[in-house]
Amino acid sequence: QVQLVESGGGLVQAGGSLRLSCTASGRTFSTYAMGWFRQAPGQERDFVAVIEWGGGTTYYGDSVKGRNTITRDNAKNTVYLQMNSLKPEDTAVYYCALRARPAWRDTYFGAGGYDYWGQGTQVTVSS
Repeated sequence: QVQLVESGGGLVQAGGSLRLSCTASGRTFSTYAMGWFRQAPGQERDFVAVIEWGGGTTYYGDSVKGRNTITRDNAKNTVYLQMNSLKPEDTAVYYCALRARPAWRDTYFGAGGYDYWGQGTQVTVSS
């Protein structure tokens, strides 16, 4: 089993920045990729970004591309999401996710492609 704990959410004004963190514990030797999704009230859980644990390849959702950066610290089993130029439409609960198996690129873009999830952290962007 793997446990994921997110932190770093909060309230920020439009145009501001936040950095989310997610630390994995447990059977982390099986980590293949870690990513972030977000879910606004009444909406589906949408892909934000993912990073492959070995080579560091990254992918981003269209709505955050150019504004967000995902990085990892393998020694700390931690993934970070730096969010800049935040907009009110970025308001959502942000979830960390971990995939423990190899995957084709497209597998990363859906919530069903991940094996473990964090509890979520609220990000609110005021206008």
